[in-house]
Amino acid sequence: MSPAPAKPVDRQLPSDEARELLSLTRDLVQRELKPRAAEDEAAGRFPREVFRTLGEAGLLSLPYEERYGGGEQPYEVYLQVLEELAAGWLAVGLGVSVHTLSCYGLAAFGTDEQRRRWLPGMLGGEQLGAYCLSEPQSGSDAAALRTRAEADGDEYVVNGTKAWITHGGRADFYSTMVRTGEDGARGISCLLVPADSAGLSAAQPEHKMGMNSSPTAQVHFDGVRVARDRRIGEEGQGFQIALSALDSGRLGIAACAIGVAQAALDLAVDYAGTRQQFGRPIADFQGLSFMMADMATRIEAGRALYLSAARRRDAGLPFSKEAAMAKLFCTDAAMRVTTDAVQVLGGYGYTQDYPAERYMREAKVLQIVEGTNQIQRLVIGRHLSR
Repeated sequence: MSPAPAKPVDRQLPSDEARELLSLTRDLVQRELKPRAAEDEAAGRFPREVFRTLGEAGLLSLPYEERYGGGEQPYEVYLQVLEELAAGWLAVGLGVSVHTLSCYGLAAFGTDEQRRRWLPGMLGGEQLGAYCLSEPQSGSDAAALRTRAEADGDEYVVNGTKAWITHGGRADFYSTMVRTGEDGARGISCLLVPADSAGLSAAQPEHKMGMNSSPTAQVHFDGVRVARDRRIGEEGQGFQIALSALDSGRLGIAACAIGVAQAALDLAVDYAGTRQQFGRPIADFQGLSFMMADMATRIEAGRALYLSAARRRDAGLPFSKEAAMAKLFCTDAAMRVTTDAVQVLGGYGYTQDYPAERYMREAKVLQIVEGTNQIQRLVIGRHLSR
């Protein structure tokens, strides 16, 4: 059972164009995402055609330059679009965030020729990207990755396995971190690998507790030949590219987390306003009204935190610490808010008749992806001790 349409979030947006984008996004969410999210999640169906629809609407390329097919929107706007998408269906919101992350290396570190050659296709809406950093034995310790690319004339030959890859087996290109030199961070480079490369394959998707419509799989590289001109940046610059991309990607996760939390709050408020006990709506009881007040406060605080970090990014200021803070706070808030939403609905919250249980299962992964929240605390602590 779906909740009644929620009142739109009151947003402070920088332009009329931004307001139109948010209006377009909300309309697409109501028409294309919400009606099918629960059924497709239960069936584990990947909504590839939804991403094409978003691409046609210009929502897959918002933070990138217009000359390459992007929307040239500030991160402040892009993230709020992500939040709206995630509130409708996290698999889609997170998918857009991952696609944006997979385009980042080329957009920020590629040569002019590389950007002209490949970026318009990546941003045009038909292609969907994946970001390959983690491996079975190197998650948080990403600098220990083992996938190796050996130079062979004008090509690299890539062998290894990447793990936990969103869109693994469904992506059209893979932004891949590989080892081209010594052990450690300095020996890592970045390659833009086409999905149809010979020797590239994906394992069966992981069986997850949530996000079933978003395929997560290992990606295998067995003698994959990649042209040297598909290396992004210099040899040995890959780890720098990866960390820079993750700073921006963590803001995407923060926005998605607030989207899921907002959807859970809207559901809880709607249910509490209509569910009658002891002759009055349960929203009138202090125990529940205070709980929902705390839920709303966490959401507003998280939204303010990720937008503050986004505005630093838009202004060209350092934002790595702020991105880690936003990812940490927003995803922890989403876990708490969705758990409380299940409690507000009582027994119904524990059933699949309402999406509260799905929101709770989805929120958990956001505390893990793109750097666990323990890693975020490590990043913040290092900034504080400098």
